[in-house]
Amino acid sequence: MEHSKATFLFAIGDKEVKNMKLYGKNPVIERLKSNPKSIRRIMIAEDHADLAYIRKKCHQWGISISTVPHSKIQRLAQNLNTQGILADIEDFVYVQIDDLLQNALDKKRTPVFLDNLNDPQNLGGIIRTCGALGVFDIVLPTTESVSVTESVLRVACGGENYLKVAKVSNLGNAIEKAKKMGFWIVGTVVEEACSLTEITLQFPLGLVMGSEEKGVRDIILKKLDARVMVPMKNRRMSLNVAHATSMVCYEIVRQKK
Repeated sequence: MEHSKATFLFAIGDKEVKNMKLYGKNPVIERLKSNPKSIRRIMIAEDHADLAYIRKKCHQWGISISTVPHSKIQRLAQNLNTQGILADIEDFVYVQIDDLLQNALDKKRTPVFLDNLNDPQNLGGIIRTCGALGVFDIVLPTTESVSVTESVLRVACGGENYLKVAKVSNLGNAIEKAKKMGFWIVGTVVEEACSLTEITLQFPLGLVMGSEEKGVRDIILKKLDARVMVPMKNRRMSLNVAHATSMVCYEIVRQKK
């Protein structure tokens, strides 16, 4: 189940701003590199080794930074492993589906449509992979789907800074919109499909990945231009959706080159 997202309100001038928490050295450093204006303040545990880079960037961007007891950070993080670093950041901002698709078309990126994903760990892993590869964006349904939460950002390790995420009320309609713009839509299934290593992908391309338990729904399968499967020698084994997405996205990048 998706972890609940704790939020805080703190004042900037006369305005209260809603924010999320970001934990850990790498996620905070990536945010400082790519989107420092979204950071409201950073707390570092007293027993943490001095992090000169973080302090330098906070000074450069006028970000409040304070040293606090480790117990305070652990309390705010509900005893999760923070590596002694916690940042208050703005709530995650989604983009409009039209903007995401047009940007993907213009910049030769691949939108990844996630069909009712429920595990925040898997979404975080997918964002980490897609962010690292650098040419993907993500589309999520507004219902029966995990959202971008603090738990997701923790796993994403900064990948969210290098892609766009849109939420749509109807994933099928979003896929149809992409097809009308010229995207070739491929989806993953577990049987009766072309092997990922044997198909020639067409671009611009959109990728559909199914949920952890049910895979891609039948109503979405009907909208696919092609079905692919990850080649596996041991058919009794299975991959979770984050691992499968990593393999498919790598092949997309390889063929795009």
